[in-house]
Amino acid sequence: MKFLVIFIGIVLASLACAAQHVPDTSVDVGKKIITLSNFVINNKLNVPAFIERVKSDSTFYKAFKNLHIINFTAINDIRMNNKRGDLDASLFSRTKQTIQNGCRTMQVLEEKSTGDIYNEAKEFSYYTANMYASLFFTKGTICGENNIVNGVAFSTEGKSGIEKHKEQLKMLFFNPGRKINGLPFMSNKTAIYDDELADSYDMEIDWERYNNTNCYVFKQKVKPNRKGSVVVDEMNTWFNDSTYEVVARNYSLSYDAGVYDFKVAMEIQMTTVGNLTVPALIRYNGNWKAIFKKRERGIFTATLSDFH
Repeated sequence: MKFLVIFIGIVLASLACAAQHVPDTSVDVGKKIITLSNFVINNKLNVPAFIERVKSDSTFYKAFKNLHIINFTAINDIRMNNKRGDLDASLFSRTKQTIQNGCRTMQVLEEKSTGDIYNEAKEFSYYTANMYASLFFTKGTICGENNIVNGVAFSTEGKSGIEKHKEQLKMLFFNPGRKINGLPFMSNKTAIYDDELADSYDMEIDWERYNNTNCYVFKQKVKPNRKGSVVVDEMNTWFNDSTYEVVARNYSLSYDAGVYDFKVAMEIQMTTVGNLTVPALIRYNGNWKAIFKKRERGIFTATLSDFH
């Protein structure tokens, strides 16, 4: 009798716990199946509208454009490794950007380099380093810039050599998840929000606190049987739940087109200065091989501060 009472108590307790736990729910948006956490369901998020915001987001790119109109200090760490993982070349520097009379200049406060990071003309020997420099280094005085992103599009048209490779890397850097024209063999394999790739990904929306900010986090991960047929393997983006600005993004990309291949992982964290959102931390770890170019295995970290 005592055993029966204990057994009934366990069963009732289990039923009570099951009643309190509401499983995550999936919703259909076009052909996409998206899993929602309990918090997102209870918060009555308009999921189709949220997906449209994500697809048309320009706040990520705008945050980088904001760097052209603001003063900041950067710690730059670039490392180029060989296939064994040993260091071939590196650059460590501390730079300061100053805005004056609508123009920006950059001062090198400290710099140490090793290996063949530079050629004899004091130019970068690696296109990974060249891409970094085009994002965060300023040569001479640059005037007349703004942070407008509407109507701005990346394109490889009219570009060749290193300039074309830099533009391709920027496309992947700034527009992960969107269709990218100009990348041969893969332009239709990057648009992870489109219905054509819907069956390639597991997607979910959750809510989290990230860097003291309330965020919706949108997670996309390629299904195991589809890996290799798409470019974006995984992407997690934290959106401010009030403004929908990108607060942080982590993503990994890979593809092998024969004439070129790459495997890249990136992490970006934003901060707010006044009414501007700007990158505070950027990490990149990439293995990239382009036709007629030697393979590059690069790691860089940019830490930005002293914004004003």
